[in-house]
Amino acid sequence: MELQTLLKKQISLTEWLEQIGHAKSGEMRQEDNTKRARMETLASVIPFPFDKPTIFPAQDVFRGSAECLAYIQEHGNDLCALRLVPRDQRLPKLRMRGFTVHEVFKGWFKEQKIDHSLYDAHFIPHPSDHLWSSISVLNEQGFFGEIIADSHEKLTQGFYENPKPIEFHFDFKDWRLSEKNEAALAELKKIISFLEVSDTELQKKIKKVLETSFVKNYIQGYFETTTSSQYGLWFIDYNRILPALYSHKSLIPSKNTETHEKLSGRTGSPGMTRGRARIIAPNEIAEAQLSKDEILICDMTSPEYVPLMKQCAGIITDRGGILTHAAIISRELGKPCLVGTGTASKQLKNGQNIELNASLGYARML
Repeated sequence: MELQTLLKKQISLTEWLEQIGHAKSGEMRQEDNTKRARMETLASVIPFPFDKPTIFPAQDVFRGSAECLAYIQEHGNDLCALRLVPRDQRLPKLRMRGFTVHEVFKGWFKEQKIDHSLYDAHFIPHPSDHLWSSISVLNEQGFFGEIIADSHEKLTQGFYENPKPIEFHFDFKDWRLSEKNEAALAELKKIISFLEVSDTELQKKIKKVLETSFVKNYIQGYFETTTSSQYGLWFIDYNRILPALYSHKSLIPSKNTETHEKLSGRTGSPGMTRGRARIIAPNEIAEAQLSKDEILICDMTSPEYVPLMKQCAGIITDRGGILTHAAIISRELGKPCLVGTGTASKQLKNGQNIELNASLGYARML
C-alpha cells in the first residue's frame, strides 16, 4: 500500500483508544478537543508559540456570515488545516489539512453531514514545508521522544521513509540522541526552553489555570511541535494525560544492533513472549485471524490492525517509534511491542518460532 494511502487512513489517538475501549478515551477526547484553548491560556502567561486558530461557529461558515466571508477573502489562497470541533464532547472531531481556505470552504466543509449548530470551525495556518517535527513527553523521567526533519505525522503514525526519526532523552543534565545531529539538538534545546519556567509565581499561576504540574522547573506534559520556514517553531499539541502512560519508564535512545539471529528495535510496549511469527500485509488484514500464541509481524500497524493486535501474543514492526499511536495502544493492551526493526517482515518467515523481548529491544529465532 502506498505511503500516502496509509497516511490518509490514520486516525487520532483518541479514536485508537476508543477502538480498544480504553477507560480514559472520553477524557482523552475532551483533552484533545481543548488543546488549543489550553495552549492559548499558557501563551497568555509565558512566551509559548503555537498554531493559533481563527474560530467561527460552523453555522456562520455554512451560512457565510460577513466576518467569515471577510476571512475567506483575505486568506482564501493560504494553506490551512480545518478542525470541526464539537461543542458536545460525545460527537467526533472532523479534520483535514493541506488545502487552501477557499478550497476547504467550497469543498470539504460543505461535504460534511453534520448539525452545524453543534460545531465550531477552527481554521489553522498550515505551513508549506516542515523543517523539523517532534513528539515528546516531559515527566519525572526527563524529556524524551523523537524528532525528524519532516512532517509530524511521520512520527505520530510511524510511516516514515527517509529521513528517519532521531530518538532523544534529556535527564535534566545530559542529552542523549540516537545519532549525532547538532541541528536536531539545537532544535530540541529551543523546544524545551519554552517549557522551562523558573519564576515560582508564574509556576503557581500556570498550575492554577491549567491544573498541571512541574518537574525541575519544566512543565510536564506530552507535546508535539513543527518548525517551518514560514512560521518558525510552533507547538501543535499539549496534553496533560498522556505522560501518565509513561510515568514508570524512561525511554533512552540506543542504536540498533541487528545480526542474522537477532532483530533489534525500540520498546513500543515492554514485555517478553514466545510464539509463531505471522506476517500480515495491509491487503490481508480483512481475512486474517490470529491465535493467542502468534506474534503479529508487519511494516507498521494502522487502525485496521487493532482487532489483530487484540488477538496476538505480541507485535513486531519494521517502522514506527516509541511514541507512535500504535506503540501507545500496544502498551495499553499489555502486548509486548518492538518497533523500528527495519527488516522484521522481510527477515522473519511465517510459522517460525521466535522470542520477543520488547523490554530489552530484541527478537530472535528459536
